[in-house]
Amino acid sequence: MGHFSIISAVTSSLKPAIAAVGLGLVALPAYAAERADIENFLTITGFDVAVKSIALGAESAPYMLGLEDQDFGQVWQKRAHETFEVEGMLTQAVDLLEDKLDQDALDHAVNFYESDLGTRLVEAENLSHFDDDDLKEIAGQEIIAEMVKSGDPKIAYFQRMNAAIDPEGWGIKAVQQIQVRFLVAASRAGVIRQGLDEGMLWAQIAENETETRLAMQASAVAGAAYTYQGFSGDEIEAYTVALEHPKMQAVYELMNAVHYTIMGERFDALAQHLETLQPSEDL
Repeated sequence: MGHFSIISAVTSSLKPAIAAVGLGLVALPAYAAERADIENFLTITGFDVAVKSIALGAESAPYMLGLEDQDFGQVWQKRAHETFEVEGMLTQAVDLLEDKLDQDALDHAVNFYESDLGTRLVEAENLSHFDDDDLKEIAGQEIIAEMVKSGDPKIAYFQRMNAAIDPEGWGIKAVQQIQVRFLVAASRAGVIRQGLDEGMLWAQIAENETETRLAMQASAVAGAAYTYQGFSGDEIEAYTVALEHPKMQAVYELMNAVHYTIMGERFDALAQHLETLQPSEDL
């Protein structure tokens, strides 16, 4: 990859993320949702596809280390596939939601996403999850440029949507925590030669915090422009208002907590095997 900065891997590789909080901070439900309803909820809202897409993170893990996945040979792909096993992640998502998701909040979200607009939005989001991130951002930036020229109000809606689903900015913190733990584990395992100190990493991240957040916001808007390019301004406004509803925000808070809990545990599990996944020209 040429010259590579460990810190740039932590900051510039961050993708648009939704809010994440520790599950311990999420209030217990007044009326817990039924497991069958939760399984249905995952499909209707597209959260099942979001959970499945966590496996894509395993593909980017070597890039965080300044390496390519082929540097590890087939053993990396095998271990990553085992660690990010889709059915196991989906079962864990249902288990966690069953413990915390309120039936009233679930019904509120399902009612929106079962509507004609909600169904179309989920279809667009599901397709976007697996599109190439770099090409998606480039295309999104081009769409935004045209929207700026025409004064398209959807840009403001995209910004409001981003704020609605991550009002406290927990998404970036969650991803940073996952990446820092993984980088430190890789350093201790000798996968990367540069010795890393966790405190030093966090200090450098803090130094670049403003720049990173601005880049994240711009990237989130570009991603939204790409994903929702087939929707009218009125439809995007309706979606924005739906996301700003307190019940919907409560649902997203919990879904995002679950999403990053699963992601963090899987990366921690993968990190435990780094000593056996040493890059080698012989692989």
